[in-house]
Amino acid sequence: MSDSGSKRATLAALAANLGIAVTKVVAFLFTGSSAMLAEGIHSVADTANQLLLMLGRKRAGREPSQAHPFGYGRERYFYGFLVSVVLFFGGGLFALFEGYQKIAHPHPLESWPWAIGVLVAAIVMEGLSLRTAVRTSNRVREGRSWARFIRETKAPELPVVLLEDTAAVAGLTFAVVGVGLSAITGNGAFDGGGSVAIGLLLITVAVILARETKSMIIGEAASPAVQGKIRDILANEASIRGYAHLRTLHLGPEDLLVAAHVTMRTAQSSGEAARALEEAERQIRERVPITSAVYLQPVPPTGE
Repeated sequence: MSDSGSKRATLAALAANLGIAVTKVVAFLFTGSSAMLAEGIHSVADTANQLLLMLGRKRAGREPSQAHPFGYGRERYFYGFLVSVVLFFGGGLFALFEGYQKIAHPHPLESWPWAIGVLVAAIVMEGLSLRTAVRTSNRVREGRSWARFIRETKAPELPVVLLEDTAAVAGLTFAVVGVGLSAITGNGAFDGGGSVAIGLLLITVAVILARETKSMIIGEAASPAVQGKIRDILANEASIRGYAHLRTLHLGPEDLLVAAHVTMRTAQSSGEAARALEEAERQIRERVPITSAVYLQPVPPTGE
């Protein structure tokens, strides 16, 4: 559910950002607003974000090869990292530069009603995209706080889309305030201030996403709940006396590696032990469907 849901949320964000980017750029051409230009670049970056995430999903779906025997699932994490570092930082720094230029050399806005109208429409569209991301995330959030969900989820698309859409709505609000104050006072510096606020917001989001996706690229264990299921199976298997060194590793959002040392009960033939291990593996795959590789290594009891 989380995998198909993250794809749906990504497609919804792509459609919204593409339409918004076009309208913002057109509005900038009419108004000359730096906040509008910053928001236009923001939406162009967001559109590129979704394309990168979709490319990562496609490449991650390739079959395992001799060079990559566990598959390419981590490519989704790599492209999520590219989104945070390249596009968010690029968009944030550009917005800061535009804001500085407008503050240092302010000039009045032209056709400001265009800017306000486009920004309000963009807030509505971004809000709809954010609603889709929130609804999708709620299906797999399992009562966790939003901060904890973003920190623990293994699908990189969901935190990217959630934070991206949240930043978009907040950034649009900054732009409305900046453009509105510039139109009321005739001072273009307020428009530049809105652009600076947008830039700082994007860089903050970039730092959060870079930190989370870096952790997934390095390699994260399964969630405590998933590890608990595996422990229960190993503890309750009649032919297994005990286990140690349980290790789990996400090879991708929907691919989990499980490894453990298991101590078999005495008075078992090698065939019986093999069947017991096969049964434990079957139960693990049944209760944790994302498990793609299980390695249970029998070891002699301590002291023998």
